Amino acid sequence: MIKKMAACVLVVSLITVTVYFSNPYFRESPMGPTKTISDTAAADPLGKYEYPVSIRLGYVVDPTGADLSGGETLEKNIWKTMIKQNLNIDVQVLWQVSKENLSQKIDLAIASNDLPDAMIVNQLQLNEMIKAGEIEDLTEAYNSSASPEIKKIIDSTNGLAMEQVTFDGKMMAVPSVTAEDFSMLWIRQDWLNRLGLKPPKTVDDLEAIAKAFVENDPDGNSKRDTIGLASSTGLYNDFNNSAFSFDLTPIFAAYGSFPGYWLSKDGKPVYGSVLPETKEALVKLREMYAKGLLDPELGIRKEAEETVINGQAGMFFQGFYAGYWPLPSAWQNEPEANWQAYALPLDANGAYHVKVDNPSSSFLVVRKGYAHPEAIIKINNLYLRDEFKYGTRFMLGRNFFAPADEARYESKAAQDILMGTKTPADFKDKSEYKLLENLVSTIKQTKLKPYDQYGISYWNEHSDSFMRGYSLLVGGRNFFDPNIHKVRSPTYIRTPTMEKAWGELSKLEHDTFLKIILGAEPIDSFDQFVEEWKEQGGDQVTVEVTAPHNHR
Repeated sequence: MIKKMAACVLVVSLITVTVYFSNPYFRESPMGPTKTISDTAAADPLGKYEYPVSIRLGYVVDPTGADLSGGETLEKNIWKTMIKQNLNIDVQVLWQVSKENLSQKIDLAIASNDLPDAMIVNQLQLNEMIKAGEIEDLTEAYNSSASPEIKKIIDSTNGLAMEQVTFDGKMMAVPSVTAEDFSMLWIRQDWLNRLGLKPPKTVDDLEAIAKAFVENDPDGNSKRDTIGLASSTGLYNDFNNSAFSFDLTPIFAAYGSFPGYWLSKDGKPVYGSVLPETKEALVKLREMYAKGLLDPELGIRKEAEETVINGQAGMFFQGFYAGYWPLPSAWQNEPEANWQAYALPLDANGAYHVKVDNPSSSFLVVRKGYAHPEAIIKINNLYLRDEFKYGTRFMLGRNFFAPADEARYESKAAQDILMGTKTPADFKDKSEYKLLENLVSTIKQTKLKPYDQYGISYWNEHSDSFMRGYSLLVGGRNFFDPNIHKVRSPTYIRTPTMEKAWGELSKLEHDTFLKIILGAEPIDSFDQFVEEWKEQGGDQVTVEVTAPHNHR
C-alpha cells in the first residue's frame, strides 16, 4: 500500500500504505539467564514469559508529530503497556531515526554487522544479510510461535510470500503480506454532473474529460485554475512494489503496456518497459502533458496530493484506500466534493488490466545469535490481534500482515450487511481479518440510506469507521468489476545482477520516461533506452529471471 497509504491506514506501507508510520528495529537488553524462560511460553503464540525479556527497539519518527498526540510518548504508550502485560516483554527505545535516513541506517548496520536483534528490511537488504551470514534461521520460531492468523495470512498468497524468504529450505525472514489492490480512477462526480459528463470508458474519453475539467470551470469560481489529472513522478509501480499513489499505471495498461513489470511471453519472461506497447503509451502521455491535461508541475511538484486536497484536480489514480488518504484532507476544504472510483479507462477490447503486486515488500529478520527469535513474532501476534482496539501508533517492531483478499473480502462483507443478506454473527471466527468485526458492526451507522447510493451525501462522516467504510465500498466495489483482467508477474524475486545493477537501470528507465512525457527528450529516445538497458545489465537480468531459483 502506498506508500503514503501506509502512513494513513495503517495504512505502509508499507511498509506500504505505509506503513503508515513506524518501521521499527530492536536489540535485546541485558536480561537474566535464558534457561529460566519457559519453553512453553515461547512456543505459545500469545504465551507470557515467566521472567522478563527485554528488547530495545529503534523507531522511525513521524515528521508530523501525530504519534505524540493524545498524551502518549515513546516511553509511555498503550502498546508498550500491553506487550508487558500480555507477554512480559520490556520494550525500550534503542534509537530514533527520520524516515529519510532509515534506509541508510539499515545499510550501514548491515555493512558493519552492527545489527539490532531484529529489524524490518527490503529484499535487497535481506539477500545481503543472508550472504553475510548475519541472521537467524526462523523456521522453528515461526512454526512454533507464529499465530494461526499470521500463518493463514501468509498462506493466503499461495506460496508467493514464502518463496521470497526461503533459502536452501530455511525460512530466513517473516514476510509481510499486504492486501491485493490496484490503481483505479478517482474522479469528481460533482464536476462531471456540473458539466453534463459521464465517467470515461476509454483513454480518449479520459482525455476529453481532463480537457473539460481544465477549460470549463468545473469548480465554478470563474478562474482557469483546475487540473485534469493529478499525477506524480512515480509514474507506475514495478514488480517489487505496490502501486504508487497518483501513478499513471492504468493509462499504460490501456495500451497493453506494463512497465516495471515482468511478463510471460511465449513461455519466457520479458520486461514490460522495453516493449513497443510502452512506447505507444508514452506517446499518448506526452500528448496529454503537452495539451495541459496532466499536472503542469509534473516532475517538479513534491506532493502530488496537494492538488486534490486544495480542490484543483478532478481526477487521480490510486488504490481503494483513497478514503483514508488524501480525501479526508480534501473534504476539510470541500465537504461536498463527491469523489467516486471506477475501474477505468478500458483498453480497446473492453478490459481493465491490473498488475498483481508483490504481496511482500518488507521482511522481518533476527540477528544471528539473538537468544529469543520468537519474541518479535509474538509481539506481532499481539499487534495483529489487538490493532482494532489500540490503533497503529507506537507499534514498534511491527511487520504488516493482511490477507491477500482482505479488501475484497471486507468490501463484500459490508455490502452483505447493508443488503441484509448477512448479519455480523455470520463473520465470527475470521480473526485474520483484523478490522472485520468492527466494520460489520458499525457499517449501518456509517453508511446512510439508501444503501446502494455511494455519493458523499449518503455517508455519516462523523463515524469512526467512515474512512474505512468509504474506501471499501466506493473503492472496493471495483474489485468485483467484470472487466478486470489480472496480469501476474512470473517472478518477484531479485536476482544477483539486479542487486548490483537494478538501481542504475531503474534510474535510467524513470528518467528517460519522465523526460519523454515532459517533452524534454524525443519519443525515439525510447529506442536508445532499450539498447542501453540491455547493455547495462538488462539482458543478464532477463537470463537470471528465466531461472529464478538459481540464486537461492
